Amino acid sequence: MKLSIALLTAALGTAAAFAPAVTVTRTTTALNVEQLSIQTGQSQLDTAVIDRFNSLPYPSDKILAEYVWVDAKGECRSKTRTLPAKRAEAVDTLPRWNFDGSSTGQAPGDDSEVILRPCRIFRDPFRPRTDGVDNILVMCDTYTPSGEALPTNHRAIAAKAFEGMDDEEVWFGLEQEFTLFNLDQRTPLGWPKNGVPNRPQGPYYCSAGPENSFGRAIVEAMYRACLYANIEISGTNGEVMPGQQEYQVGPCVGIDAGDQLQMSRYILQRVCEEFQVYCTLHPKPIVEGDWNGAGMHTNVSTKSMREPGGLSVIKEAIYKLAAKHQEHIAIYGEGNELRLTGKFETASMDEFSFGVANRGASVRIGRDTEADGCGYFEDRRPSSNADPYLVCGKIMATIMEDVEVDEIAALNKAEA
Repeated sequence: MKLSIALLTAALGTAAAFAPAVTVTRTTTALNVEQLSIQTGQSQLDTAVIDRFNSLPYPSDKILAEYVWVDAKGECRSKTRTLPAKRAEAVDTLPRWNFDGSSTGQAPGDDSEVILRPCRIFRDPFRPRTDGVDNILVMCDTYTPSGEALPTNHRAIAAKAFEGMDDEEVWFGLEQEFTLFNLDQRTPLGWPKNGVPNRPQGPYYCSAGPENSFGRAIVEAMYRACLYANIEISGTNGEVMPGQQEYQVGPCVGIDAGDQLQMSRYILQRVCEEFQVYCTLHPKPIVEGDWNGAGMHTNVSTKSMREPGGLSVIKEAIYKLAAKHQEHIAIYGEGNELRLTGKFETASMDEFSFGVANRGASVRIGRDTEADGCGYFEDRRPSSNADPYLVCGKIMATIMEDVEVDEIAALNKAEA
């Protein structure tokens, strides 16, 4: 009998393991809380409870510092520490920290300690204060305990490209496109489940109205949070595919463009966490049908490009980019071959081209720049998930190289 009961208990336990999950409501005397739903926008966390704790004052002599870094997949990770307020006045006075690199794909388990070195301070929009003291977000890069930059520390690679180039005052403006999905990670905002919109792309770009614009509240929240953080966010707009959005960061000088863009991505993910919406930077999240991909168009201007006669400097830089086209493509983002097909406002990744006001070219010169004879150019090849440190550093290294290259003809608009 004892053996039979044991076998029955084991059988029931095995059956339960494969049974459909059941949502259990737990009731307390103070608050009814249900298991969190995966339905978009309904976190079911009681804001009154959250606000009760958020209203507690911080000690005036302490701040919270959120250390942010980029992991092996190019995604942002973070953790928090308490610091004396005086230590947050400058990057140089912030302490270094460490984390378990074996959990982020950046170190082996038997030697897992990775060092975080603070590089840039931003105000923390998720922990605002009213006492005149700011909690902070800290952009960090990563090193071994012996001081060697990790292979995934692309900021260190970019820093070498910018060494000794301060006189050029190179400006970068980065256009970050992204796509918002429901938490099933399959259905973009504004799309029917297991279906496609009943209208082709066209009415959604820079649009208004519930039938056209999807995710505006999320973008507005991210915009305000970036402004609060003192990120040089310069604008936003709805993109061509429904559920797709864009914001722009810059102009920023040198490597600071990478710091600001990476921190803006972290803020975007945190805002989407609050809204319970999934955000992807994949360059072609919808491969079936006639839908645009997502990029990180990179606008570039050196001091000499902004001065009279700068258009010739811009063209010389473009010729250098053409000579190293495949080297750039190799570091311009994962999955970019799905996007750079020569369709949907892209050039083919197999061939370099440039043109004036031509969004079907690899590199575009704006009409204003052509008319003024100086200004900037736009490299349209980087994908939305490209590493901004690698992109900016590679562009800088290429256009500053002292080499002679062949001129190429501009792409005629009719050929795009």
